[in-house]
Amino acid sequence: MNRKFIISGGGTGGHIFPALSIANEIKKRDPEASILFVGALGRMEMERVPASGFPIIGLPVEGIQRKIGLRNLMVLYKLIISLFKAGNILKSFKPDVVIGVGGYASGPLLKMAALKKIPILIQEQNSYAGVTNRLLARKAAKICVAYPGMEKYFPATKIVLTGNPVREELVNQQIKRSTACGFFNIPVDKPVLLVLGGSLGARTINNSILNLVDAFEKENLQLLWQTGRLYYDRIRQELDPKGLKNVKYFDFINRIDLAYSIADVIISRAGAATISELCLLGKPVILVPSPNVAEDHQTKNAMALVKNHAALMVSDKDAPDKLVMQALELMHDKLLQGTLGSNCNKMAYSGSATKIVDEIFNLVDKR
Repeated sequence: MNRKFIISGGGTGGHIFPALSIANEIKKRDPEASILFVGALGRMEMERVPASGFPIIGLPVEGIQRKIGLRNLMVLYKLIISLFKAGNILKSFKPDVVIGVGGYASGPLLKMAALKKIPILIQEQNSYAGVTNRLLARKAAKICVAYPGMEKYFPATKIVLTGNPVREELVNQQIKRSTACGFFNIPVDKPVLLVLGGSLGARTINNSILNLVDAFEKENLQLLWQTGRLYYDRIRQELDPKGLKNVKYFDFINRIDLAYSIADVIISRAGAATISELCLLGKPVILVPSPNVAEDHQTKNAMALVKNHAALMVSDKDAPDKLVMQALELMHDKLLQGTLGSNCNKMAYSGSATKIVDEIFNLVDKR
């Protein structure tokens, strides 16, 4: 039987990486399965998904603007067009199950799948469920979640606690420190601070690091810094003349597995997928939640760790004054590093993609 699946959503790596992990697990267990992605035109998934070997169709859907204005009339028009296009995709592809991972495109696709009585599985990555998933939950057959206590958002009978799938290359890796340090051309004996702001970058994190970047020379600490492509050129212009030996910066770190392996401390936004990776790796982290996300869900993600003494948190508004100093203190506190890393690892869920695909295949078998 040639089973068919549509995976819908995207917008950020936090949605795309789990979606690709689910797709790869499906293909691993059923090489003959057909998988189609549906994303939003102009968003990251339109490049990342084809690069990973899967076909994708884009919808013109956009997010509602918070400020009331004429722009939202165009958003509504694009939503209507996306609903019609989603219906046509479902009619021509005829999926056995539709999987929604969050992001703009998942709304129209899952809405139309529900109208056509196609089984729906929602994968909710955050500790605070988004509006779209809450609205679609009534029509979903199963809802796979990454945090306990999600009954306050979804029907308890539909919830399966699976954790978030992570990138396969990060799991069960035995990487020698000398190999990773050689890749980045850094000394093996220096403590490493890894700074991540996502693939596009995080303005506040970047500015906070840039303003006190000389401290890493004075403290003899190694900085590995993913600036994001939006900020890389400006940072390069400021840092190149300084010739700092302890600072390595990149627009995007392709070998994040190597960077993770040598990081003593990590500074990161608090996206759900990133937190899941950090928990599996058991790394001490300082989380700086983005204030520019729906319903402030990154702060809620971060607090799920902070209340278990599994991470430190610095708010975005406090980061310019506190972030670097907090990082330097943690870099010198091996005891606290060990406590945070151990507690973080206790919150990890392994085999998440396998558990989710179990639920997906069960839905196919019930048809």
